[in-house]
Amino acid sequence: MKFFIGEVILSHLNDEPFSVMTLNLRFGLADDGPNRWEFRKHRLISLFSKYHPDIIGFQEAQSFQIDFLCTILPDHLFVGKRTPAPQFWQNNLIFYTSNWRCVRQDHFFLSPTPDIPSRFPESRWPRQCTFGSFEKEGRMLNCISTHFDFDPTIQVSSARIIMERLRRQKATNAVLLLGDFNATPDDPCYRVFTENDPTCTPSSGRRFKDAFEPPFPGTHHAFTGRPDGRHIDWILFSGSIEPERSQVISDQFEGGFPSDHFPLFARFRWKDSRSRKYAD
Repeated sequence: MKFFIGEVILSHLNDEPFSVMTLNLRFGLADDGPNRWEFRKHRLISLFSKYHPDIIGFQEAQSFQIDFLCTILPDHLFVGKRTPAPQFWQNNLIFYTSNWRCVRQDHFFLSPTPDIPSRFPESRWPRQCTFGSFEKEGRMLNCISTHFDFDPTIQVSSARIIMERLRRQKATNAVLLLGDFNATPDDPCYRVFTENDPTCTPSSGRRFKDAFEPPFPGTHHAFTGRPDGRHIDWILFSGSIEPERSQVISDQFEGGFPSDHFPLFARFRWKDSRSRKYAD
């Protein structure tokens, strides 16, 4: 007979590490010359074949890009596509391997009225979040994919909207926050996520950590392979998970890059699987 010392716990919980990626795909209709979508999309096949991410957060995904992703990721399902969508609509998606089960999904706008298609008056484009709760062998993982505005004030307001939504989750629940934030770890919106922001009332007690450590690597490179030094794409986490490793993927595939942003990759484990002890 086995029991867990100090805490009752189900022995069948999944302890396998899992991998996460976030990638701004780059607007598929952009006139990027030799890096146009039609020329670079096949580089994604090599990217995913090499890194095999379980969970992927995409930003700036248009419908025809989603169709292509579905063909090259046959072992993944996804949430986050708006149907019908306005012309030029860009989706924030969460792709996940089919051995995970999506038990809840949500979509909301980063605006004064998050549940209604809308934007901040100062924002040129509607900014949104896709949220998903995923279960695998007794483990629950929550994930957000988002794309922030450029304005620092709007970024702070957007971060507070996300933290307010997460107040519905227990502070110990595992949450991944993936996306292009158009901000660096030195900017105020980052501190809303990683510090105790007194304006988030009532506080959930949740503080995110970064899967990367200083000095934070640059993530935007404009198809040059030379990042501008700004770490604007993030993998943040909180709750019952911790990173084993993380990296910015600066590989070239078929002579070029899959996007004007580098993909970010991290491998996570469950905290209690590292320290679990049994007695017979």
